[in-house]
Amino acid sequence: MRSREAIETVDWGNGTSDRLLVEDDNLGFTIAHTVVRAGTVSRLEYRNHLEACYCISGSGYVTSVDGEVKIDLEKGVLYALDKNDPHILVAAEEEDMELISVFNPPLKGHERHNLESNAFSSY
Repeated sequence: MRSREAIETVDWGNGTSDRLLVEDDNLGFTIAHTVVRAGTVSRLEYRNHLEACYCISGSGYVTSVDGEVKIDLEKGVLYALDKNDPHILVAAEEEDMELISVFNPPLKGHERHNLESNAFSSY
């Protein structure tokens, strides 16, 4: 058993991530409670992990690099990226968006994004 209070919160760049399961847990995947700060735009690409996120509160959207694919996010919506797709994650201006994120293979647990440039941040 593990509670959010028992783990360190990581500032991943445009929000926080409580990494509930990580590589050292030997389960083959990571589960994280992710908060995306209101009004932020994150250019992300997971070159080494597949990712799925389930929205538990707030809203926003995910778009592909070319803007052709747009997934509106709100409570109860899941998105999954199965080709290490570069993507843009946008949180609505009104409130933070909260996601349950799953990564395979698992994260080590300390990873952070560098969102200071126009490049896609990866880990």
